[in-house]
Amino acid sequence: MDGSHIGDAPVLPDLLNQIPADEQIGSVTADGAYDTRKCHDAIADRGANAVIPPRKNGKPWKTVTAGAMARNDALRAAKYLGRALWRRWSGYHRWSRIETKMHCVKLLGQRLMARDFYRQVAELQVRIAVLNGYTALGIPATEVVR
Repeated sequence: MDGSHIGDAPVLPDLLNQIPADEQIGSVTADGAYDTRKCHDAIADRGANAVIPPRKNGKPWKTVTAGAMARNDALRAAKYLGRALWRRWSGYHRWSRIETKMHCVKLLGQRLMARDFYRQVAELQVRIAVLNGYTALGIPATEVVR
């Protein structure tokens, strides 16, 4: 990104603009830091569904944009269902799985050793293969006991 002095949310519209306009985006999942008008509007402008938890003290937005209406719907659903149920209902819980897996990738090293792009790709593929091997070993077989 642009350094540690710039947050992730301000650059989301630019990231979405890097995806060709003719390529459809189904949904954008992000944490609560992305619960901003700019982010919701940028996601709605691309015709995508925003899966962003509203802030705990969030209030409905008065502006009448597609992003604001979608965010207000999410806010109402989160208040009606409760935050935990909203996360399951919206699919947000999958995001935490991805974050956990990315944390595991970073545990294998914060930096890449290779300098060539294709070797960097191969290095990441090796790391992911190692993680997948550990994941396969550690998946428990569970049974319901009544």
